[in-house]
Amino acid sequence: MVRCVVGVADSANPSQISVVGHGQAPNLGMRRGIVTHIDDVADAAVRAITEAERLSGIQIAGVTVNINGVHVGGINSKGTIAISNANREITNDDRLRVEEAATVVKLPPNRDIIQVFAKNYRLDGQDNIKDPVGMQGVRLEVDTHIVTAAIPNLRSMDMVLDKARLQAFHKTVSSLAAAETVLNRQQKESGTLVLDIGAGTTNLCVIEDGEVQHVAVLPIGGIHITNDLAIGLKTDLDIAEAVKLQHAVLGDKQKHGQVTLTHEGQKHFFEADGDYGINNIVEARLDDLFDMIDKELKKIHRSRKLPGGVVMAGGTSKLPGIAEYAKERLQLSARVGTMQPLGGLVDTVADTAFSTAIGLMLLDMILIPQNAPPGQPPAGAFGLVTGLLGRFKR
Repeated sequence: MVRCVVGVADSANPSQISVVGHGQAPNLGMRRGIVTHIDDVADAAVRAITEAERLSGIQIAGVTVNINGVHVGGINSKGTIAISNANREITNDDRLRVEEAATVVKLPPNRDIIQVFAKNYRLDGQDNIKDPVGMQGVRLEVDTHIVTAAIPNLRSMDMVLDKARLQAFHKTVSSLAAAETVLNRQQKESGTLVLDIGAGTTNLCVIEDGEVQHVAVLPIGGIHITNDLAIGLKTDLDIAEAVKLQHAVLGDKQKHGQVTLTHEGQKHFFEADGDYGINNIVEARLDDLFDMIDKELKKIHRSRKLPGGVVMAGGTSKLPGIAEYAKERLQLSARVGTMQPLGGLVDTVADTAFSTAIGLMLLDMILIPQNAPPGQPPAGAFGLVTGLLGRFKR
């Protein structure tokens, strides 16, 4: 599904953001977050954006692209520079220069950097500095987390944008966008795992001390649960999807015995229990997912060690009981995320499936507010192409 959200910030109070338009369109041109049919994705993006433009009265001129797929990965890197100013005062240019030095890493020829996150700075040996600008010193260092992606997939997205006649401003990943929507400042500081469980993939990021510590994309999403149900229950995919939405319940509220599903006027009967029952099929796939998530946490020594716990977003997070199941499997507090306060057409985008779209809208306002047209408040829009987040022109 391609989703688009348009928001406007109040000119008198930029922190007050209102949703003024949204749109969505079916997308059959992607698989597991990767573009497989460029024309199909471009057409879906145009339809979603056109709907959002019609509601908002705002023309979307450019986008921030949300890159998805298991080809996305993160690596840690360090950068070091010498301060050559006469007074040894750190300037914003020095900060940008040391972050650029951290990007000088050896990457495979088919990969490119899409984002760099500064975790902390060191100045003449003094560690854990969040913003060195204005301080004085001789040697400035930075620890960063660099997000990279496969160049062929980035080029496919560029071709989608060209066909949709959209300009790309930034590239990001959906878990970071979801974090903007569902995390408050305390959770970002204390250490929290954000899980954006979509259709084909699960995006995760760990945010601690207000900075991104780890980013990964896992090859399991809601469609895999549907496929497992279709195989285990020996039924069609559309019926399996309906079973997932209506009868897949985790934890203490699981259904037992036989359940009935009416689809296109015909009744279907399935067992909730047993080796090939609905409960076991759904839990088996989620066990695989949470095992992979815990392995990612162990890589950064945060398994069972995040005070902020787990916050989930994305369409699959709507499975009843998934928060309690995540709590049991990861041994961390867990909940399904709720949106930070917004104004406007909030009720129409309150679904957790819109979490990433809204987060990309918020990121748009943070990253490039200066690009808004003169005299107009900044705005953003997102479409899950792997993701589009747009600005506007009149």
